[in-house]
Amino acid sequence: MQFREVIGQEDVKTRIIRQYRDGRGPHALLLEGPEGCGKLAMAVALGSYLLCSHPGETDSCGVCPACKQTRKFSHPDLHFSFPIIRKSESTTCDDYMQEWTSMMQEGLYFGLADWLDRMGTDNKQAVIPDAEGDNILSKLSVTSYSGGYKVMIVWLPERMTGNAANNLLKFLEEPTPHTVFILVSDNAGQLLPTVLSRTQRIGMSRLPVEVVAQALQTQNGLEPAVARQVAHISNGSYLSALRYINIDNATDMFFDRFVSLMRLAYARDVRGLQQWGDGIASWGRERQKMFLGYMQNLLRENFIYNFHRPELNYMTDKEAGFATKFARFINERNIVDFVDETAKTQRDIEQNVNGKTVFFDFALNVTVLIRR
Repeated sequence: MQFREVIGQEDVKTRIIRQYRDGRGPHALLLEGPEGCGKLAMAVALGSYLLCSHPGETDSCGVCPACKQTRKFSHPDLHFSFPIIRKSESTTCDDYMQEWTSMMQEGLYFGLADWLDRMGTDNKQAVIPDAEGDNILSKLSVTSYSGGYKVMIVWLPERMTGNAANNLLKFLEEPTPHTVFILVSDNAGQLLPTVLSRTQRIGMSRLPVEVVAQALQTQNGLEPAVARQVAHISNGSYLSALRYINIDNATDMFFDRFVSLMRLAYARDVRGLQQWGDGIASWGRERQKMFLGYMQNLLRENFIYNFHRPELNYMTDKEAGFATKFARFINERNIVDFVDETAKTQRDIEQNVNGKTVFFDFALNVTVLIRR
């Protein structure tokens, strides 16, 4: 991975490259931001740049032996630590390195749910365990293979257990020469304050719709109109966009469920609403979250539709056709509560609350909101 392959985030690229090129780069960098904005890709691109034998002004060379090794994730001075499922007290990331490497080779835009699926689990708690803290110490205590930098990329450090976090803190307090830690966090607020204070924090924001749409066209072969529609509903996350296009007919299915809910809610068909909720509850958690994100977006689109500014709307023909009669039910009296309810339901799903209960409650609340 080179910086030129990271989608968007040009300001962050420029800042990071300038620092390390000029010899002012920190020994510990924290890349933080929402899932899908390219933090892991940025971290690997920086690792490649630091390990490159002939780095240029703006990127690694991409052709030297070191660059070829980092592209295969086989460079001996490039290390990774990430959440795993503990099989025993001695389990470390090395026990999952084959799966991890395979995951990265397929692409660097993935989330925890994707990694859990690759490990063959869903609801188990993945952590960076105590034993991994000792493993990090062991790897970084040896001399660099190439005589240059040693790079440790820690993906989701907020999932470190106590001993692992303490070992990380020791390294951050007393860094060894030419060792660079790159922490990649979805929720930096969960990190120890002492860890945060010893890193340089760089925030990465959601990607603009235009940037995601362009990536979907050039990298995924989508037609411009489809790419822009998917980019818009993905809310600045290239990962969410990939999930939408990788689920067959996902948008059509989500639209049908949305229309069904609104019609059942308007009719106050309680039995139908319960059956609707049971159906959504049978999906996997990630698909449920994607559907709720789709709902939030379509609710906003219907609200905007009322302003009669077609240039501000991004809907498919089917969605726009439904909006001609439905949009009047989404107004200034209920739009905020609609969005809040979907966000609350997303949080409940993430916390493993019973799906049937969550979606039935959500459906009942919609019956109230739709008549405001």
